[in-house]
Amino acid sequence: MPGVSQQLGLDLRPQQRWGGWRDGAGRKPGPRPRDSHRTRPPLAARFPCHVTIKVHREIPSLRLVRLVRELERSFAAACERGRFRVVHYSLQADHVHLIVEAASSRDLAAGMKSIGARLARAVNRVFCRRGPVLAHRYHLHVLRTPREVRCAIAYVLLNARRHLAKRGRALPRAAVVDRASSGRWFDGWCHSRAAEPPGPAPVAKARTWLLAVGWCRHGLIDPAEVPGA
Repeated sequence: MPGVSQQLGLDLRPQQRWGGWRDGAGRKPGPRPRDSHRTRPPLAARFPCHVTIKVHREIPSLRLVRLVRELERSFAAACERGRFRVVHYSLQADHVHLIVEAASSRDLAAGMKSIGARLARAVNRVFCRRGPVLAHRYHLHVLRTPREVRCAIAYVLLNARRHLAKRGRALPRAAVVDRASSGRWFDGWCHSRAAEPPGPAPVAKARTWLLAVGWCRHGLIDPAEVPGA
């Protein structure tokens, strides 16, 4: 007589797998969380932007003369892209301030990608190193009024004075323009400046009304100012 088959039980419990959504999953934010990778809002071409780029802590100071000269040459080749342009900049020890114009959010993203790549290559070339340079996503502040633009220009071009004042250090003479900035090519100082340095400018001419003309309604910029004082 043939044996009677016995039906086996079927284990339908979900198997433990890696990945997927679950409570508490993902990398935990550190003490200095990065900028969120949410979609940036649309950008109107008439509004310039103040952009800040930070570099990793192990990178030597960006104000080293050799690096400043290297970045001047690199920015001169990329400051004007038609739909994106760098109009003002300053280099600080571990970050870069830029004031830029872009025709759209897409053009801003493409332009900042080019500037970020040039910054990283210049740093690695000058300091004879390899590896990532940029610490995280750039920070963006859209400038919408003449007063806001005027404050941003002063903040960027005179940022070195701001950092010295915060540390209680002696400030340089007002006649001395920070050589790690585009201040030598700026024509909005309230006092006459020396002739423009030789060679191609590392910044482009402003095209938006706010950045070319509108900000002047609130007065030209005194090189002795301390932004945010």
